[in-house]
Amino acid sequence: MRFAFAGAGFSCAVIARELAEAGHQAVVFEERDHVAGNCHTQRCSETGVMQHTYGPHIFHTGDEEVWHYVNRWGEFKPYTNRVKTQSQGAVYSLPLNLLTINQFFGKTMNPEQAQAFIRTQADTSIEEPKTFEEQALKFVGRALYEAFFRGYTRKQWGREPSELPASILKRLPVRFNYDDNYFSHRYQGIPAKGYSAIVAAILDHPNIEVRLATPFTPDLKPGFDHLFYSGPIDAYFQYEFGRLGYRTLDFQRAVADGDVQGCAVMNYADESVPFTRITEHKHFAPWENHERSVTYTEFSRECEEGDIPYYPIRLVKEQALLKQYLSVAEQEPDVTFVGRLGTYRYLDMDVTIREALDTAVGTLECIAGLRPIPAFFVRPL
Repeated sequence: MRFAFAGAGFSCAVIARELAEAGHQAVVFEERDHVAGNCHTQRCSETGVMQHTYGPHIFHTGDEEVWHYVNRWGEFKPYTNRVKTQSQGAVYSLPLNLLTINQFFGKTMNPEQAQAFIRTQADTSIEEPKTFEEQALKFVGRALYEAFFRGYTRKQWGREPSELPASILKRLPVRFNYDDNYFSHRYQGIPAKGYSAIVAAILDHPNIEVRLATPFTPDLKPGFDHLFYSGPIDAYFQYEFGRLGYRTLDFQRAVADGDVQGCAVMNYADESVPFTRITEHKHFAPWENHERSVTYTEFSRECEEGDIPYYPIRLVKEQALLKQYLSVAEQEPDVTFVGRLGTYRYLDMDVTIREALDTAVGTLECIAGLRPIPAFFVRPL
């Protein structure tokens, strides 16, 4: 069979590779001039620093199969994400941990004492948190919520925390020890040669053709047996029911001598600071040495036409709109919607790859069983 793929990020690259190895033909269309989507990395010509062009990506997973899969395509160096945050004139460690709590309250508590103390801070009147604000207040109380969550959340999402669902926080990241590893997964790392090299290696197969700077358009569809579409699902249907809501990011890039901030990620929790964080990219490759540095200052805002969508909002209005698009998508012949944009979900890289591998397996089973390939292998609602 001959498959088309709209997008050269992890989703389409992994599916294309699996189908190509099974003997099928794949043509990957990418509207940008590079592979890897928002995971794209490239060397800065001025400093030699490996830049995460669309914001930093740290690979972390508990899925052993996915970890072995990505290491098949290039070396991943161990990397621990240790985030700092500025709040109310001081610098703290994230996620909230025993050092943060002791420093913020001016105490020297041990884990048991800290847990007991935080229970006195928590709002016990909230039984079932429904909003982001309630979730935070229930677990850490008002002082920590206002210092570390309220302002940052308003900047990041452009909405009051009382309007956002509790699910955004999921499990509140608070630790009663001095572990400042931002992630808790067993496998964590960053590719030594960058993510674009990893995706390029995945796509390097005689049955795969990659067409950069070439968007997939509807008139191309008749030339293929099936399309895997990783672009925005509302864009595929030409925004028939309206645009799904996203937040996007603006970056201010700067080059400087020396070490600018001494860490890879510095968040700014105070709402009076207009940006959410500054990332210093040479610190994402501590195995390298660079005399100069590259920083990216991030500003979050509502996504408009022509912007790069980053974070799906998924509030009540967007959920209703998504249901309409899912309905017509499931009636669309010979198209499968995949990835972050195709399913309108925020996905970490490991989940994206896991779903892509499962989609490839499911596709091959459909072909073998002479069954139609579904519009979704993972339904987004």
